[in-house]
Formats: sequence, C-alpha cells, structure tokens
Amino acid sequence: MTGWNKLFTLFALTILWSCGAEKAAQKKFNLGEYQVAIEKYGNILSKNNNHPDANYFVAEAYRMSNRARLAEPYYKKALSSGVRNDSIEINYAYALKANGKYEDAKQTIEAYLKRAKDEDMIRRANEIATGLESLDQIKEIKNYYKVKNLQDINTPATEYSPIYNNGYLYLTSNRDNDKIYKATGQGYTNIFRVKTKGANVDISSFEALSEAINTININEGTITFSPDGKIMVFARGNGSKRNSGYDVDLYMSRERNGQWTAPQMLGTAVNQPDSWESCPAFSRDGRTLYFASNRKVEGAQGGVDLYSARMSSRGRFSKAQNLGPAINTSGNDMFPYISDDGHLYFASDGHPGFGGLDLYKVTRSSGQLEIENLGEPMNSSSDDFGIYLFKMDRGFFASNRESGKGDDDIYTFVNEDPDLKIINYYLSGITMTKDDDDNMVVLPNTNVKILDYNNQILDETTTGSNGEFVFRVYEHENYNLIGENKEGNAKYLTSRILFTTVGKGVNRDTLTQLTTDITYDTLLLLEKQEVNKIFVLENIYYDLDRWEIRSDAAIELDKLVTLLSDNPEIKIELSSHTDSRQSDSYNQRLSQRRAKSAVDYLVEQGIDPIRLVAKGYGESTPFSIKSENGNEIVLTEAFINSKTDIDEREELHQMNRRTEFKILEITESDENFNEDRFFDNN
Repeated sequence: MTGWNKLFTLFALTILWSCGAEKAAQKKFNLGEYQVAIEKYGNILSKNNNHPDANYFVAEAYRMSNRARLAEPYYKKALSSGVRNDSIEINYAYALKANGKYEDAKQTIEAYLKRAKDEDMIRRANEIATGLESLDQIKEIKNYYKVKNLQDINTPATEYSPIYNNGYLYLTSNRDNDKIYKATGQGYTNIFRVKTKGANVDISSFEALSEAINTININEGTITFSPDGKIMVFARGNGSKRNSGYDVDLYMSRERNGQWTAPQMLGTAVNQPDSWESCPAFSRDGRTLYFASNRKVEGAQGGVDLYSARMSSRGRFSKAQNLGPAINTSGNDMFPYISDDGHLYFASDGHPGFGGLDLYKVTRSSGQLEIENLGEPMNSSSDDFGIYLFKMDRGFFASNRESGKGDDDIYTFVNEDPDLKIINYYLSGITMTKDDDDNMVVLPNTNVKILDYNNQILDETTTGSNGEFVFRVYEHENYNLIGENKEGNAKYLTSRILFTTVGKGVNRDTLTQLTTDITYDTLLLLEKQEVNKIFVLENIYYDLDRWEIRSDAAIELDKLVTLLSDNPEIKIELSSHTDSRQSDSYNQRLSQRRAKSAVDYLVEQGIDPIRLVAKGYGESTPFSIKSENGNEIVLTEAFINSKTDIDEREELHQMNRRTEFKILEITESDENFNEDRFFDNN
C-alpha cells in the first residue's frame, strides 16, 4: 500500500470513528446519562480539544447534572468554535456567574441581548442581567447570619435537604452506595437520619431509613413531614430503567406503630407524567403541600416552578396551583419551606443573586409579596438551598460552596440580629347560625375560605363540631371571609364578611420576646336558606318623598349584590315599606318606586333581572318587634302614637320605613361562588 493510500485509509478510519463516537455520546446524553456522555465526549476532546459539538454537549451535561461551574470552559470553547443557539450564551453567563465571574457574565448577556429574538430567552437573559446589576445592592444588605459546616455529618459525598422531625435530623445522601447513577457518576441517593439536639448530632445513631423507603438503583430525594410527624412525603425517581431525568415523583408514607408504610405515589393532582416533581414541604397546619415541578402547563413560568396543593381530611390533594410570577421565574425555583411564622423560604437561580441557587425569603407587606435575598454568608456564588429552621433564629441549609468537605454539605446557621422579633397574626372565628327562636348557635361542618384583597383564595378549611376556624393573616391587609354550608339536609346562605388588620398591628418596640402571637376573633353568621324567609336590609335610607338611591344606600345594596353573587340559586323579592304618615295610595306609589329603584341598581351591578322582583307594600305591613317578655308587638300607628316620647315615636316610625328581601325560589345550581365581584379595599 502506498503512503498516500495509507494516509487516506487512516483519515477515513478517523472520520468513521469520530462519527461513531459522537453518535454513542449523543445517545447517552439523550438518555440523561450525563456522566457517561461527558466521558464519551471527553474521548473525542482528547483528540480534538476544540471540537465544537463535543465541548457544547459536555457543558450541557455538566449543567443538566447540576454542575454549572464545571461547564464554563466548555461553553467558552464551543462559542469560540462557532456554536450558536438560543440558549448557549445564557447558559454560559450562568456558569460564569456560578464561578463568581460577574463582569464576564454581564458582558456575555449584554452581547446576547443585542441580537436576541426569542421572547422566552430574552426574559431569562433580562433576569440574569437584572440580578447582576443588583449584586452590589444585595452585598450591602446588612444581616446577622453566621454559618458553620456541620463537620460531624458531612463526607466527601453529597449531603443535602436537612429537615428535623421528632428528635431526628433527616437528610439525603449518596454516601456508601456503589450503585452508580449515570447522570452524575455518583451513587444513588438515599434518605438517612441521625439523632440531634439542635446542631449537636449523635453521629453514632446515623442510619439509613428502611428498605420500604430506600430502594436499590433508585434516587430517594428531598423529604418533608406533616406537623404531627405522622405523614412523610418524599421524592423518588431516576431509576436504572429510565434515565431521562424526568421520572421523579412524590410519594407518601404514613407512620403505623413506629414503622413507615409502603410508600404510595401521589395522584395526578400533584404528579404529572413526563415531568419532574420534587422538593416537598408541608405548611405549618399540614393542609397544604408545596413542591417544585418542571411541568409544561398553562401558568408555568419556565424552568422549575413552585406549586401548592391543598390536602383534604382524607389525604386527597386538590389540583396543584402555580405560585405565580411574583415568586416563580424563567429559571429554577425550588426547595420551598414554610417557617413557623408563615414565611415562605425557597431557593432560586432566577431572582437576583450571587450565582447558582440562592436562598430567599418571601414576606407580605400591605398585600404585596416581597422577595428578599438572605445575603452573604447564607448565599455564595455556589448552590445554596434546602433551608430549615428548627427555631426562629437558627437552622440548617445545604451548599456546595468550596469551603465544604465534598459535594453538597449541610451547614448550620444562627441569626444574631438583636432586633429580631417574630409576630404571628391569626384570625380565629366560629361559624354560627340562628335557631328557630332566633338564638345564635354553632354551625359545624362549614367550609370557610379567606381571600386577599385581590380576591385570591389564601386558605380554606372545614370547621368541626365546634365550628372553629383559624387562619394566618398579615399586617396592613384587608380580607374577605366566606362561609358555605349546603351539603346537609338544612342548607344555608353563603355568607361573606370583611376583616382588616389595617391599624391593628403591634408596635415591635414594645415587645420583649423573640416570638409573639396575636389572635383576632370574629364570628361568621350563616342564615338558613328557606323559601319565604325575610331579611331586613339595614341603613337603606331615602330623601324625604324621594326614591333615588343615595350613596349610603348604595353601600348597603352592594352587600346584597355580593350575597346574590355568592348564592346564584336564589330568586328574591325586594320590598320597600313606609310609615303611615301619608295616604295609603301615596305610600303605595312611593314604596313601589323605591323598590323598583333598588332592583334597577342591583341589575346595574350585574344581577340577572330574572332573579329579582320589586314590590312596594306602602304602610300595609308594619314591622314587628319583641317585647321584654318575648311577646310580639306590631308597630301600628295607634301603638306608635301611644308613646309620649317624641324620639321613641320617630325611632318606631323608622323601623316601619324599611327595605327587605324575601327568598321566593331556590333552584338547583352547580355554580360556585363568584370571586370576581365587589370587594371593599378601603
């Protein structure tokens, strides 16, 4: 064979090897076996370290397996080799930021935005740019946090997601596992626990959970417990059969006689096919489950978002709700945690931060959500996530910062802010109704919702036999409480009342304790829903001999608009009554005009006129009151004139000059109450 033929044959074999190697590496990448893909692409780069696709996919594999810092040089080489797509510069900037190279990241994003066209990518780039511009401001935030590596528990392996329950610190780790997860090249993760008092762990008690929870060749991840410690929800997925990275779901187990039952996958209200669900966290009352998901649904903001789902008394979950754009970004928003004072903590790489995942706290102020970066040293340019407070001024979190012992490590922290004062505000109430003797009695089994000033449901519950309910509320906010009870034999009108904390807050300067609980009390009255039942509308006044709706009367009629909207199944007669100090015919005409005017007002506010009947009764049906001995007294003209006190006579005449409504019909209706209606926010 001539030298030329040898050279040609060698060249052809090299081309064939390169194509085959790329195909094999790409296959592993597509399967989510990122560490295997990195190794196979690494073989290609050992022969040509400027290979554009190999550099790009190595960078992507590091990013997809949560190792963005290692991706930086490979993105740089891919870009210098001419690789261009909608995301490479954004991901390169993210990797630069994760390595603390903020100016380089800023320049990369600025250059990208000059040519960007994809709206989703532009939004993500703008979030990164905003974060970089805000960095100096975030660094200036003064805080009193001190952090420390929990040396006794950490190893060169990964330890993360700390949570405390019944004397044990639970965590996730891949230590002591020779079964390799091909996405990371490390062992599969399991859930462990260790006895602890605060940050003092008894390392001799360190143990893995039972085989009912930890399974071979499966990743068990983040975990949460109900407030009583009897329900465990945790993430499980990434098995050896499907390594796409998306087969992660949430499972529930219950404690029975000191043992955990076989875990059951939560239903489709929480878990979605072909999506990633993880990072569960219960609310303090155990009725809401927060979690993270990358599902592609309406309302998703991009990347991984935070969701919440309500749990019924039977353990069933309602359809998960996205927490919205105030919290979720086009990046990754994960690891939610609800503290005892009702604050949401979470980790995000989309909000302004130092790089990687940062820790954030959500506070409410006058109905608005504010996202607060916890600052240094809680956050770094690495991933900082998975916070848990075992007291209001101290707790745990995880980080893969360079000062650690291995990959992800668990850290303890303490907040030494001398002015730290936690105030918990609660609204406690009882659902009640009236018995046949008009006495107030407890109404059990009533569904109660609390809505914010935007008419968004914040929380809901069903009262027990004592009719009691409790909701967390916040300073400087207006709320609507809505009670509904239509399931039993006796049905009740859905009732709504306004509650406000405006002007009711506590002066922090007067407090001496770290934590103070403030509880407001209220009653929520639900009237029976009965045909021919009559209700008097208070404070519906008209000018003398006139029927136009005054502004003060409109306020009261607006309440009737709300009641009719909340109870779409009722049809009413709205009636007007007069006193007897004019002729019968005059009073009849005047009362009819007044009733018609009130009905017209209700129609103008959106009430279907078919549900309304206007009726003027003039002076024909005087009001009745009860005497001190319980006898009924009809306020006839003769009775009123028998009173010698002028003011008393006028007061009795006013009782006759009233506006009422009477339930005429009750129809079957599948409608729920309409939340988009009148709400007094002043």
